[in-house]
Amino acid sequence: MSALIDEINQLARLSRERPLTIQEKKRQTELRQQYLKNFRQRFKKQLSQIKVVDPKGKDITPKKARALRESFDQE
Repeated sequence: MSALIDEINQLARLSRERPLTIQEKKRQTELRQQYLKNFRQRFKKQLSQIKVVDPKGKDITPKKARALRESFDQE
């Protein structure tokens, strides 16, 4: 993941020095999309681990959240 961020940052620095070539812009877009995909996946996994409990201690986690947790557990 850090290599991905390093390459994104390198292209960003380069773009401040000079205009990027078409290939560099395409690579920058690909890298950004990959970063966002990874971020969303990690965020969903993190959210899936949340358990909602009422004051009496009963698990009231929504069904959709439980299903998401189970899908990650199966991986």
